[in-house]
Amino acid sequence: MTARGAALVARQEIRTRLRTGRWRVLLAVWFVLVNGLGLAFRLALEADYDPGDGHPGVPMFGGVLLGVLVLTLLVTPAFGAQSINGDRERGTLATLQVTRLTPGDIAVGKLAAAWGAGLVVLLLTAPCLLWPVAEGAIGAGRAAVVLLVTALLIGVVCALSQGWSALLARSITSVLMSYLTVFGLIVGTLLLFMIAIPFTAERHVDGYNEQHEERIWWLLAPNPAVVLADAAPSLPKRRVVAGDQVLLVSPPGDPLGEISRDVRGLRMEDDHLYGSRENRPPVWPYGLAFDLALGAGAVWVSAARLRTPLHRVPKGVRIA
Repeated sequence: MTARGAALVARQEIRTRLRTGRWRVLLAVWFVLVNGLGLAFRLALEADYDPGDGHPGVPMFGGVLLGVLVLTLLVTPAFGAQSINGDRERGTLATLQVTRLTPGDIAVGKLAAAWGAGLVVLLLTAPCLLWPVAEGAIGAGRAAVVLLVTALLIGVVCALSQGWSALLARSITSVLMSYLTVFGLIVGTLLLFMIAIPFTAERHVDGYNEQHEERIWWLLAPNPAVVLADAAPSLPKRRVVAGDQVLLVSPPGDPLGEISRDVRGLRMEDDHLYGSRENRPPVWPYGLAFDLALGAGAVWVSAARLRTPLHRVPKGVRIA
């Protein structure tokens, strides 16, 4: 694989996408919809604002970011789920395969084009995401970290969608499997964790059932929302005067911080002994590593399925 070959394929993919004018309308609708929802969320927060709840930009940033993550991951499969089998159905894939381009060039180039489209979708949500940063409610470092993690997760979903496109002959089937994969990562991991909780229970002699969630915390680790929330740096603590004592407490109303504390607490058998988030072991390195490994495996599968000559052609699929 060469960088020049992959870039050539990526440019060709982007030109192909730009030939259709519908993408401009879809991006405009996406921009208005997401930022409109973000503005409405901010107005709702300010309508019920209490000075004791901290800056409204904190819950706005976390809430909008989680919403953007889910919506973007639901849109992203459309960019890569037909990139290989769609070209094969149209008879244009063979044009690339008979050139000096390697299977790795084609796979990585198509992934780069799909990932780039996903990043453009993420970029269009910047106004509502960077609003709290401009106000000073969220630090630029925290915003940069969570946006980087979101970009990596978008790349993972693009790679998985392309992997299904390489494995399955029909584009409609690969699109369906791509959306099921996203559903499995977002919702399936949570359902699997909840189903597994009863199996960790130990019955004591006094009839009390003790659940050991620290044994199955890893089931939640690949969840994109968990990875994003746990990877977000902690907000600066606030000074609170309680009697004759000055306490340092985390700012209230931070969705990312609350999710992070909860999932980190799952790793501890006695999580109430470790009150602060910093005293609990992180979860996001394991989840992000798992997701990146899935994505890398999908890229390898894509390249392997693009090797020629083909020994078996699916029924009804055109070669050229």
